[in-house]
Amino acid sequence: MRQLLFCLMLMVSITAHASDAQRLKQAGFPAQVEGLTRKNQAVLNYLWADVYAAALYAPAGLSARHAWDQQKALRLTLYYFRDIDRSDVIKAATTTLARQHANARLKPELDRLHGSFRDIRNGDRYALDFHPGRGLKLEINGQVVFSSVDDELARAYLGIWLAPGGLSDSLRDRLLN
Repeated sequence: MRQLLFCLMLMVSITAHASDAQRLKQAGFPAQVEGLTRKNQAVLNYLWADVYAAALYAPAGLSARHAWDQQKALRLTLYYFRDIDRSDVIKAATTTLARQHANARLKPELDRLHGSFRDIRNGDRYALDFHPGRGLKLEINGQVVFSSVDDELARAYLGIWLAPGGLSDSLRDRLLN
């Protein structure tokens, strides 16, 4: 019985990896964006459903982890496979930021950022673009819909995916390694 269970788990794992490869191909993340190089990409699965593919970009000479740790330029792109209500996205972000103890001073800028969100549709592409000293930009399908010069806001918001206690430790590890 234990061997049968192990075989079934292995088959699910192999299928998931094949599905992830197909989903990443569907997302079509370029190798370079705005002077940054794609370091890693991964698919977020929730309850056996693919939610989005994520790609992390950083300067060519740095690993993704070093760029994050040293607060260098980063770009996180999310390609969605599902429709998601904007209120659900904001709730997940707010819950994660609270768990990570985000600075209360950021609330007005977080509210402004969340105000730029819209309902997500299958095929939408969101990108968070951070450059030290220039802050954070949010792009939706290639259009900048939000910008802030607050580097701390950028660090906190990217931390939803890249800091401990974020949305998914597994996704974080795959993006930063």
